[in-house]
Amino acid sequence: MTSVKDIRVDEAPDGGLGRGRFYFTDDYSVFDWGKMPDEIPRKGATLCTMGAFNFELLEDAGVPTHYRGVVDDGDVVPLAEADAAPREMAIDLVDIPELPHDGRDYDYEAFHEAAGDAVVVPMEVVFRNTVPLGSSLRRRSDPADHGLDYDEWPDEAVDLDAPIVEFSTKFEDGDRYLSASEAERVAGPADVDEIAGVAREVNRVLTDRAADRGFAHQDGKIEVLSVDGEIRVADVVGTFDENRFAYDGTQVSKEVVRQHYRETEPEWVEAIDAAKDAAKEQDVADWKSLCEVAPGPLPDDVLTAVSDLYAAGTNQYTGTSWFDAPSMDAAVAAVADR
Repeated sequence: MTSVKDIRVDEAPDGGLGRGRFYFTDDYSVFDWGKMPDEIPRKGATLCTMGAFNFELLEDAGVPTHYRGVVDDGDVVPLAEADAAPREMAIDLVDIPELPHDGRDYDYEAFHEAAGDAVVVPMEVVFRNTVPLGSSLRRRSDPADHGLDYDEWPDEAVDLDAPIVEFSTKFEDGDRYLSASEAERVAGPADVDEIAGVAREVNRVLTDRAADRGFAHQDGKIEVLSVDGEIRVADVVGTFDENRFAYDGTQVSKEVVRQHYRETEPEWVEAIDAAKDAAKEQDVADWKSLCEVAPGPLPDDVLTAVSDLYAAGTNQYTGTSWFDAPSMDAAVAAVADR
């Protein structure tokens, strides 16, 4: 189970491909915290709908995925055949071996030795078309590292001439970005260059669709499987949780919620950073146990505005009125005016 969706197993993988379903809840997570104290109405259905739409775009483009369809009244069907916005997605399942660790020292060799012919590659692949405000790239590098002609990061989004692809850990307590050599070690037998190529193609497909529907696609991430050596896109793709989109210059993504907490509960955000630093110093994997501050729930007006933004954004992106929601312009204006 993840912090925002449940995994339901219909047929266990047992070394090969199994079958199961994602059930998308209305939970949300920011700053790696996990389940937050409240829910965003309709969020689960928007993620499932938009994710299914993007998986079908990828399959049309020849990109292998683990997607099988959405669950509608018990049947697995293409998204267009669903009677209403779905909450369940049918997927292929693979094994996830245990990742042994001693403190923050993770044994990826043991992980891959335990893997069968169908396994999750234990990392996330991040692609960036722009460097918006709030991007972690601003904290980890200088503009010159990416061939940009700035002495320091400007207070506005920076467009990139070519997408940047990065790798980060998936199953460690506290994700971290990987060097090229670390990425090869974490990926094991899976080819890192092939994974990067798949990520670039996913990015191209999503960016083209976003542009057609009036969005700017800023960055995103994918997870992948290795099935008999073939790389397949997994988890869920191109939603407002996984990716940053902008519409008329306004963020349409989970970044809206992140920025709210940065502005209204900075002590919690600072406590998270302090706990992660302390975990590194103490060689402790579970940084959250060291965090002395917990977040509060979102105000009702914020919940309404974010719910409408996700629903209107999904309608706009897919070109179908799945949700009773304000127009895209109205939803964006409500967020921008806060």
